[in-house]
Amino acid sequence: MLEYKSQWYGRDVIAVDRFFPSSRLCSACGSLQREMPLHVRTWTCDCGTTHDRDVNAARNILAAGLAVNACGAGVRPQRRTPGGQSAMKQETLQREP
Repeated sequence: MLEYKSQWYGRDVIAVDRFFPSSRLCSACGSLQREMPLHVRTWTCDCGTTHDRDVNAARNILAAGLAVNACGAGVRPQRRTPGGQSAMKQETLQREP
């Protein structure tokens, strides 16, 4: 549904890798926190920036999507997915009868 509506309004849908560490990556300096349990809702980076986990994740996902849109696929190293694509929606394979 999202894809046809985006085409309708002349927009692009960009799928960010599901394993992208959006909530653990500082949107200010880019440092990655090693571990962060789900009950941690706010955290402070070593650079001194205090983040709300969800707002920080939203900023990082927006930045990743804009980078893919500007630079093309492969902005972040992807894991190996059989038949997968890095920056596009992954279609299910149709088997011939």
